[in-house]
Amino acid sequence: MTYQTKINRMNQAITGQGAPWNAIDAEAATRMQLQNRFSTGLDIARYTARIMRQDMEAYDADPANYTQSLGCWHGFIAQQKMISIKKHFGSTKQRYLYLSGWMVAALRSEFGPLPDQSMHEKTSVPALIEELYTFLKQADARELGGMFRDLDAARENGDELEVRRIEAAIDNYETHVVPIIADIDAGFGNAEATYLLAKKMIEAGACALQIENQVSDEKQCGHQDGKVTVPHEDFLQKIRAIRYAFLELGVEEGIIVARTDSLGAGLTKQIAYTREEGDLGDRYNSFLDCEEIDAADIKNGDVFIGREGKLLRPKRLPSNLYQFRPGTGEDRCVLDCITSLQNGADLLWIETEKPHIGQIGGMVDRIREVIPNAKLVYNNSPSFNWTLNFRQQVYDAWAGEGKDMSDYDRDRLMSVDYDETELAAEADERIRTFQRDAAAQAGIFHHLITLPTYHTAALSTDNLARRYFGDEAMLGYVRNVQREEIRQGIACVKHQNMAGSDIGDDHKDSFAGEAALKAGGKDNTMNQFAAA
Repeated sequence: MTYQTKINRMNQAITGQGAPWNAIDAEAATRMQLQNRFSTGLDIARYTARIMRQDMEAYDADPANYTQSLGCWHGFIAQQKMISIKKHFGSTKQRYLYLSGWMVAALRSEFGPLPDQSMHEKTSVPALIEELYTFLKQADARELGGMFRDLDAARENGDELEVRRIEAAIDNYETHVVPIIADIDAGFGNAEATYLLAKKMIEAGACALQIENQVSDEKQCGHQDGKVTVPHEDFLQKIRAIRYAFLELGVEEGIIVARTDSLGAGLTKQIAYTREEGDLGDRYNSFLDCEEIDAADIKNGDVFIGREGKLLRPKRLPSNLYQFRPGTGEDRCVLDCITSLQNGADLLWIETEKPHIGQIGGMVDRIREVIPNAKLVYNNSPSFNWTLNFRQQVYDAWAGEGKDMSDYDRDRLMSVDYDETELAAEADERIRTFQRDAAAQAGIFHHLITLPTYHTAALSTDNLARRYFGDEAMLGYVRNVQREEIRQGIACVKHQNMAGSDIGDDHKDSFAGEAALKAGGKDNTMNQFAAA
């Protein structure tokens, strides 16, 4: 439906109400309607779920169609990211948002900074989803508001060609609203708790929920030690709970990302229930580190399992956790992935200890022997030392090829002394192409960085503090912030406009007409940035 058609329909609705609505302007009401395309979070979830499904199909057809996102801990950060993407690339296609439980814990909890152990308020997660989409919708309203002003100016100037161009742009407007992959941690409790929280997250707008197979009350960051996994059936209950939440709310295309931490988890809280030999519980238990014992060696408090006619005692820690056999992480990880996809998950997340395409691809190949279209969401984590990892990968590859590596110390490759070397250049090129290569070779559909804006906020604030409180004083801000905002065309240099001042003025025009007291007059200091 075109812009003019929408105005005509709105005019019919207004005139149908007679004299009481005479003061309502059909075009102004239509503009407000266009500036708020999504009435509810469920509208957003349904819209973005379709986008993700289409992107998944496009990736299956060609791995060059992988998708990307950055983690955002505040609505403003998400908004500026999407504004930047539209500015530089003209489209938000294949670009998402990621909501990190780590950043919610560290930055958005009422307790203050917390480790990534599911100690933050569970309601803070759907609250952040709602906040992210509030800011993205405001970005739409702001950009469309500028287009409406340009349309009015073209009409006043009698420029009919420009009027048609702007109306066509309005008709084909691309929203800033994109899919969010949202972290539900390990579900914050049992399957019922997972279901209840999932509903809140979906109602806030999330079309994709990422859940991990750790014990909910022992959850750890995927890049820290001490991770404890649960038997498959416990995890599958939570996957089913999320699917029920999507279906109940009418988001049939909702996406479940099943994350396994088994690669780095050496512990389990419980022995899986087994109905028959070779079933899923029995396979889970087969990875336990056990010792065969004689009945004469039984002690009070011992726990035993039977396997192939033998009596085995699993290794149990003072924490009452059971230990897996060393070296079984990859096998457990592959089984987790296959089982999750066979029971309703749509995408996988494998948390690895380093960004190594060969390692990731090897596991994906094994998974795809059973599930041919299996694909991953992958954390390009700031917990990895990317520079050192890739320099060491190049070092090892070159050494394997028989190259003379005497100019390099493998343990010191992070040093600035190597920055201008051939090895460093090759490592940087591999980092640059990592996402493209991993999408093609390791089945990675979606690449994300969990915590990038956490780090950029710290880095930029450190640089500003060093300059502003040092000898540069006010010049430290002007030269390195404001001047760069102007020259790089950063929209929020006009911060009043970004916060909605012009939107408010437009509303005042509609609500009060000539009586409107507007903020955007000639004395507004923001006018100094008109040339910017």
